[in-house]
This record gives sequence, C-alpha cells and structure tokens, in this order.
Amino acid sequence: MFCIFAEPNFTFAANAAEPPKPNVVVIFCDDLGYGDLGCFGHPTIRTPNLDRMAAEGMKLTQFYSASPVCTPSRAALMTGRLPARNGMCSNKRRVLFPNSGGGIPANEVTFAEALKDVGYATACVGKWHLGHLPQFLPTNNGFDTYFGIPYSNDMDRLNDVGPRGRAAFWDPKVEYWNVPLMRDLEIIERPADQNTITKRYTDEAVKFIKSHQDGPFFVYLAHSMMHVPLFRSREFADTSLRGLYGDAMEEIDWSVGQVLDTLRETGLADNTLVWFCSDNGPWLVFDTHGGSAGLLREGKGTTWEGGMREPTLAWWPEHIPAGSVSMELGSTMDIYTTSLKLAGADVPTDRVVDGVDLSPVLVGNGPSPRKAVFYYRGYQLMAVRMGPWKAHFVTHGSYGSEPRQAKKHDPPILYHLDHDPSEKYPIQNEHPDVIDKIKKLVLEHQSQMQPAPSQLEIPLGKTK
Repeated sequence: MFCIFAEPNFTFAANAAEPPKPNVVVIFCDDLGYGDLGCFGHPTIRTPNLDRMAAEGMKLTQFYSASPVCTPSRAALMTGRLPARNGMCSNKRRVLFPNSGGGIPANEVTFAEALKDVGYATACVGKWHLGHLPQFLPTNNGFDTYFGIPYSNDMDRLNDVGPRGRAAFWDPKVEYWNVPLMRDLEIIERPADQNTITKRYTDEAVKFIKSHQDGPFFVYLAHSMMHVPLFRSREFADTSLRGLYGDAMEEIDWSVGQVLDTLRETGLADNTLVWFCSDNGPWLVFDTHGGSAGLLREGKGTTWEGGMREPTLAWWPEHIPAGSVSMELGSTMDIYTTSLKLAGADVPTDRVVDGVDLSPVLVGNGPSPRKAVFYYRGYQLMAVRMGPWKAHFVTHGSYGSEPRQAKKHDPPILYHLDHDPSEKYPIQNEHPDVIDKIKKLVLEHQSQMQPAPSQLEIPLGKTK
C-alpha cells in the first residue's frame, strides 16, 4: 500500500542545473523497540525532536532490519546485502565478540566506500560491531574518521567488579565494563565513560557536519543506546516518566535535535537526507530496562515482527513531503541502495545487492520496488513476507523467552499483517493458494542464495 498523508511541497524545475549531491546522515539506534517513540505511540517517553522529524518528513511504518541481532543487521546496512551473502552471521554465534577473529570481508563494498568514490567525506561515530581488529575497523572500510566503541557496550564485563550476574545491569556503573573507546585505530579511553557516551557521540557528529559544510558528506551515527547496560548524562538522569530507559531514550531524542538543528543553522537541511532507524527490536528479557515493540509480537533475537520491524523516519526538507506516512515495505538494506543512487554512486553489479531504491517512496511519486521481506536467523530462512502476507516456516522465541528451541511448521503459519500486525490469528488453512505462492518465492530466492563462510565463527588469532 502506498500512502502519503500530505501534499508535496516541492517542485522540480525543468532543465535545471544538476543539483548538488545530497549529504547523507544515518542515525542508527541499538535495540530500540517499535513502540518506543512518541510518534510511534509511546505514552510516556517524550521525543519532541523525533516527533518534529516525523512531522517535517516521513514516517515509514513497515520498515525492517535484515536480522534480529546486532552484527548481521549492521553488516546488512553497511553493504545492502543479506548477512548470509557476506558471512556476517552464524548459526552458532549470533554476533561478534571481543574474542572473535572475523569481521566485515574486504571484498564487500561498504556504504562509506561507495560514497567516498564519488567525493564524499565520511565519518563513523558510535558502535561499529563489524570486527574490532584493525583491518575491520571503519577507517579501513571507507570512513575518514571513527570515534566510538568497536562492539556492544555489555561486552568486556569485569566479573570481579560490582555485583554478579544481572544485578550489574539493574544499577549499572561505568567501571563494571572494560569497553574501549576508540578514535580511528587507537584506544583513547578504557573503560569508556558510558554516562557521557551519547553526548560525546553527538558532539563528534555535529563537529564533523560543521567542518564539512561544503560537502558532500556521509555521517553514520550509531548510538550505543538502547542496548543494556543503560546510561545517560547527568542532565537526563531521573527526568523521564519511563525511568532509566526513558532517560536514555530522551537523550537520544536530544541528540537527534542537535544534529537536525545543526543542519538547519548551517543551511544544509534542504540538501541533507537523514534516516533514523534501529538495528533490531527490544531486549525484552531486561524488563523495564528493555524497550517495547508496541503492538508487535516478541523482540530482539526473533523473526516475529517485534524482532525486526523498526520505527523508521526519513527527513529531507523540500524533497520529502512534510508529515507523510508510508505503509510501503522497506528495509535497512534499502537505505544503502537509495542513498547511493541519490548520490550518483555506483551500486555494485558484480554481486547480488538486496537493497532497492526507495526514492520514489520518499518523494511521494511512486510505490516501493520491494515486494518481499526475507527473515533470517543466522543462515536459516525463518519466514517470508510477500505483500501483506507473512509465512513462518520456523519460529523461535526472542532472547531469554520460551520456547528456546526452533520449531518447524508444515504447513507454515500464515498471517495477514495489515489486518493482524500482532501475529495473533493464523489463517494458513483458509489461504493455501497464498502459501503456494510464498513457497514458490522461497524456491526462487534460495536458487540465488550463495552463502559465504561465517566470519562470526572465526576465533581470535585465526583471522582469514
């Protein structure tokens, strides 16, 4: 379904000079739930800057990550490809760890590399999680600068410091985790002061934008929050009705406001495309320290909707109709392809690129080329969405929930997501024809799938 609930407020001049290449900013959260923003329905988390971003741009309500966990989803965003194609997934280890020896393969064409080839200045700020060894870090994969942590903020746990087990997460202290903060290839702080991490990420992004006003530039701002352990700056402590999670989320909202205000103040707003999204759904097992998937089922780690459908916004004044809402299918892989197309960069043709160009959706003049979503958990295809229909061939609970084991379904469980976004009412018995069409789509997809060896299963010291 293609919906634009606003009148376009822009025109295209006939035979006008070629417009300047748009700047691109991708703001990527960690473990943010579909229902965690005010503009997506949360009743007590205040997100005025994100709400304004939605009011001035587009809310995409059926937008998906390529994986329900961190490393594979980030690899998909960075390459426009399903993680199985580049080996950034595993059936044994869900993400990269500090003892991992693998990372993003050198033969992948990253978002930053493609834009750098057409003259973009590039900056990565925040969580990377695509390999912590030098050859895998951002500055060796197309980014001019890097400031951030190389993997998740709960890794490098110091078991001899603070309370044991989950108690450390309920009242987190910086010194409980020996997470490194890096600038380019060097560790500049360890443990990273996570109380100020969101503020410092924001300052870095704003500084880069101000120093590259002549453009074009690409900023990838990948926040460590809302991954547990949760931290926020002193100014945001105990200010949200939603508790610690709300404090951290409202600081993210502040950060978005700082970035957008900088673009407005520098006169760059009309020539900058800003995306806001998340890598996967909320970590539900952490109770109030985890987010909410809203009306969607389950959360992080699962291919139910709550694990992979993300609250997504796109902002590009004078191009995206203000206050528009798209119900078209989209994916984080499409951010890659769409942004490259708009920048005049080459989308690789020597490999399968799963991202499609959503620019017709953004500017309000056409439907999405995406007609299907493939839900993977590791290398296993778990479910497929075709139009409004979703068939689960295999199901698995989210992190920390039951059932812990995968369960196969024959026939697959079928839902109509437009009618039943919460996946409560299976209707496979009433629609065998739809099942047959989806099975045919699966066979076609699998005939073109050539999985790469897993990078996540390479131990430290055995890097390939």
